[in-house]
Amino acid sequence: MGIGEHFDGVKQHWARNFAFLDYFKKVYGRAEPLPKWSDADVEEFIASDPVYGPQLKALRESRKFALAGALAGAAHLGGVAFKYSKAPHGVVLATGFGAITGAVLGSEVAEHWYQLYKMDKQGANLRFIYWWEDKVSGQKS
Repeated sequence: MGIGEHFDGVKQHWARNFAFLDYFKKVYGRAEPLPKWSDADVEEFIASDPVYGPQLKALRESRKFALAGALAGAAHLGGVAFKYSKAPHGVVLATGFGAITGAVLGSEVAEHWYQLYKMDKQGANLRFIYWWEDKVSGQKS
């Protein structure tokens, strides 16, 4: 085994480890960005794809948990800071930290509520991007 073969093996190894970057190249690394999609487009995808449609629907519904957690965390920690500190910078920092903590906790609750740990979240999002790209390119032709 020569140095070139070894280098190819190392390159393949790191290509597998950083395969998630392909998602970002597909979504963000475009010369011309995809047009915005609406909720109706997402619902059409959910109805048309029996595998990734329900997964995408669960992912979209899980955002509500994160939002509710962020609001509750911000209100609680900001309120406590305001009650005991009354320093504006402390209240702002506490509110921000409460929002971040609440969003993470809400996301974790949604992860178990919808059993998202069993799903391929990135695959569902990427499948939607492929579907949207095909739909948009079909409309341009």
